[in-house]
Formats: sequence, C-alpha cells, structure tokens
Amino acid sequence: MRLTLQTAGDTQEFGLRLAAVLRPGDLVILTGPLGAGKTALTQGIGAGLGVEGRITSPTFVIARSHRAGAPGVPLVHVDAYRLETLDELDDLDLDTDVDAAVTVVEWGAGLAERLAESHLEIAIERRADEVREAVLHARGGDWAARLASLGLPVGAAA
Repeated sequence: MRLTLQTAGDTQEFGLRLAAVLRPGDLVILTGPLGAGKTALTQGIGAGLGVEGRITSPTFVIARSHRAGAPGVPLVHVDAYRLETLDELDDLDLDTDVDAAVTVVEWGAGLAERLAESHLEIAIERRADEVREAVLHARGGDWAARLASLGLPVGAAA
C-alpha cells in the first residue's frame, strides 16, 4: 500500500488513523532519511493510542517509554540509528515492554524484526516538493487485513 502525505500534519493524521488498528505487542518499523516524517508519524500513533506526554525523537536516549492514558496502550519509541548489532538492541531490555505496548522503531530495518513474529514496516520518503510517500509492508500475522480495514486505497492521501 502506498500513501501520499501532503504535509507533516497529514503524516500525524495517518499515524492517528493507524493507531486504531494497533494493539499491545505490535511492532512497527519505520525507515526513511532524516526529516522524512518518522517522528511525526510516531506522534500521530501516540495520540491515537492515548499515551501521556510529548513524543520527541529518541535519538540521543535511544528509547523512550510513554505510559498509556486512560484508556490507552503504552508506546515504546526506539531510534535504532546508532545501534549496529542485535546485541545492542537486546541491551535495551525491550522484551519486557513489547508484549504490553506498541513498539515503534525508527531506523530499525535489519535489526528490530526479531522483536516480534510479525510486524508492519513503513518506508517514508520525502520528495523535493516536501510531500511524503509512505509505503506500507505487512510482514506476517494479520497486518494485511488490519491495513485493509483502514479503507485507504493505493495512492490515497491520508
């Protein structure tokens, strides 16, 4: 599925809509260059999940946990940019949080897939005109059905 996201606000709105199909234990892996909108998407997901506090890039702390408001689902937000090995990812002790929370990993391709049997990968590219193109890849589980339930046609603007 490919989505066209005209603005950062559209990217956040798509995250808000995506949160409606997310549940504890889900893994979402975000890829794309700096400034593509990975954190903006995560902000929308956090808003949709009802988490407490402001969501910012975890670049310097590597991982942030956001508690769920009532009602809501906790969010673990990871930036794997500086992680080079699976051992470094394991050192974060995320396994204790992933069953009860939605985990979003920026720059996680090639490392984070092992955190869950199935996951959703979203590749975001920013065009020269600042419009973002997001390509969603369902990897196992019931992700394809959940994405279909969003009712977003290919090429749709979220």
